[in-house]
Amino acid sequence: MRIISGPVSLALLLTAFTASSHLITAQEVSTAVAKELPSILDTYKDLHAHPELSHHEERTSTYLATELRRSGYTVTEHIGRYPTGKQAYGIVAILKNGPGPHLLIRADMDALPIVEETGLSYASHVTTKTEAGQDTGVMHACGHDVHVSVLIGTARALASMRDKWHGTLMLVGQTSEVTIDGAKAMLADHIYERFGKPDLAIALHDTNTLPAGTVGIATGPALASSTSVDVTIRGIGGHGSAPELGKDPIVIAAAFIQQIQTIVSRQISPQDPAVVTVGKIEGGTRRNIIPNQVKLELTCRAFSEKARQSILNGLRNAAQGEAIAAGVPTDLLPTVTVLDDESTAVTYNDPTLAARVRSALVTAVGDQHVVDTPAIMGSEDFGILSLRDSAPKEALPSVLFWLGASNPQKLAEAQSAGKALPGLHTNRFEPDPEPTLRTGITAMTTTAIALLQP
Repeated sequence: MRIISGPVSLALLLTAFTASSHLITAQEVSTAVAKELPSILDTYKDLHAHPELSHHEERTSTYLATELRRSGYTVTEHIGRYPTGKQAYGIVAILKNGPGPHLLIRADMDALPIVEETGLSYASHVTTKTEAGQDTGVMHACGHDVHVSVLIGTARALASMRDKWHGTLMLVGQTSEVTIDGAKAMLADHIYERFGKPDLAIALHDTNTLPAGTVGIATGPALASSTSVDVTIRGIGGHGSAPELGKDPIVIAAAFIQQIQTIVSRQISPQDPAVVTVGKIEGGTRRNIIPNQVKLELTCRAFSEKARQSILNGLRNAAQGEAIAAGVPTDLLPTVTVLDDESTAVTYNDPTLAARVRSALVTAVGDQHVVDTPAIMGSEDFGILSLRDSAPKEALPSVLFWLGASNPQKLAEAQSAGKALPGLHTNRFEPDPEPTLRTGITAMTTTAIALLQP
């Protein structure tokens, strides 16, 4: 206990009071989390074994809604509407506890089209078809099962500790983060008009780069924007033995892929990070047939709108230039299409809120377990919920922090050997469940309590 004697300022008294109350809160949160952890571990393993792709999170959302209702929240299901008109499986759970701030906490629910190869006893064996009709395995290779489990544990802890906070909790189970159209779908379904606009929004995301038991936080830009682009290279097909009679789109596509590597290296400042990646190519049916077209799917990452526009202009110029150089007729020049529904803005951590969240994280897990992290080129659609890009004058402060998920010993051994553990979006991504969940629930609950003060 800190003893204060002599004249002191009001600020010092408030600092001492806050530190003391945080200490009590941290102890109580730890007790609440320990009580719930065994059942949360079971929840995590169940969710991990039953992953669902974006737009199809029916079982997961029902599971989450049921658990939140049991904890005393008022839950509304089927929140979100996609541009096609299809209703999403998003949920909103509300718990009111007197006057105070309105806090949104988000967890995403969808999985990836990946065949799991972790060998875990609770590994996914789910198979399905993609929207393109391809057979695929399904895996929580991005850790959204961790996020949902943490949200359930946090919901229980906060419901049992209502004497420690005041205000309104809005817990959001978001669909289709992987396809980065879930947050937009919720806004399109008027989530804030229906349930009230929050004052603050927070979320977490697990990572293989930090050991379980630690958390990380960035201030300002945290994740890059992501722009999805489709490019169709057209040509004139023919027999593989007579390429001179056609215009081979495969050769043009190969030249295009090489050319766009210079967009970042020669058209954008080295101090303005950007990435252009071709992730999918489709073209041709047989080895001896020159096809009429090749389709490419790209993802483009940037932190500034200037860099983003430079990338898009570069893609258009390169596609057209290579086609013209190959002698493609003007009516068959390539098309470059930006998919706005599959794109998202920079995820920005409001500096003032980030400072408050960092202080709460230190309270939750100790200063030695809180890491100041740099911005990364990965992307998230959580920032869409802040309205910072779509309606800047109405924007609300938001912060996403990182949750370490790697087994500490395995991570240390890998780093010592100059290697990396299997990470997000890989078939061997394997969070260390118990310490990851315990830390995640403790960190998120303590942060929520710190923010929900009148």
